[in-house]
Amino acid sequence: MEKALHIHEEVRQALQEGRAVVALESTIITHGMPHPANVETALACERIIRESGVVPATVAIIDGIIRIGLDEEEIRALAAAEDVIKAGKRDIARAVSEKLTASTTVSATIIASRMAGIAVFATGGIGGVHRGFEKTMDVSRDLEELAAHDIAVVCAGPKAILDLSATAEYLETKGVELVGYRTDEMPAFYCRQSGIAVSQRVDSASAIAKLMHVKWSHGLSGGLLVTNPLSEEAALPSAFVERIIDAAIKKADRAGVVGKAVTPFLLAELEKASHGESLEANKVLVKENARLAAEIAREYAKLIQPE
Repeated sequence: MEKALHIHEEVRQALQEGRAVVALESTIITHGMPHPANVETALACERIIRESGVVPATVAIIDGIIRIGLDEEEIRALAAAEDVIKAGKRDIARAVSEKLTASTTVSATIIASRMAGIAVFATGGIGGVHRGFEKTMDVSRDLEELAAHDIAVVCAGPKAILDLSATAEYLETKGVELVGYRTDEMPAFYCRQSGIAVSQRVDSASAIAKLMHVKWSHGLSGGLLVTNPLSEEAALPSAFVERIIDAAIKKADRAGVVGKAVTPFLLAELEKASHGESLEANKVLVKENARLAAEIAREYAKLIQPE
């Protein structure tokens, strides 16, 4: 796979020098948001990370090459490209072998990040255990890759459309620390509350970086999920979101929507029913997560500098 891996020179140099880098996924550009919000938000995240003194590395597969770090022109080109597939772990080999262009989901971005040696990754929300799991056995690959790789993923919690309690239990089973940044309760993407306790609360980026360093330097492999509640002014009420999701799930069942199509269908329904409020919340939370991830990456880089 090394022949299919291209690390942007800025990212490569930062990693070689032990400077902080934050990975960003690219499905937000191709599937997560409409144009022009997709491009504006992706570029804003990169800008926020740079303003923190950290190097951003947006990940995508372009013409069969796994790209770690895109420039503005490449981000805009990806947003305008047609027939872009959405790649999780199982799709990486296909995209490379067939020289396809693909945006990377959380699972694929985790894998690519660790190929490059990036330890911190910012996203919006992660996948998890889907509602109705007992019938569909549908669990996002995000959780498996998070458990398998030494990486800190900063997000606003699992997507609200999931079975949140089962997702938290799954993370516990896999030994993944469910960290609440300045919160005792796991946030649920657009919502600040879920009613589910985190495994530990941490109130500073430096404390999260220390947790990462202690975990990995003692051979305790696997990732950490850092959940960052959306700011109060941008968050949506839990009951409001839940009503919309319940109706959207019934609509998806009637329409026969299954598999990978379920998440984008439900999120589109949520955006429509909330009259765009969910999109605005999504834009805010992605930026807030990028800012926190940059702070964590900067603190972590200090801890691993050779004496």
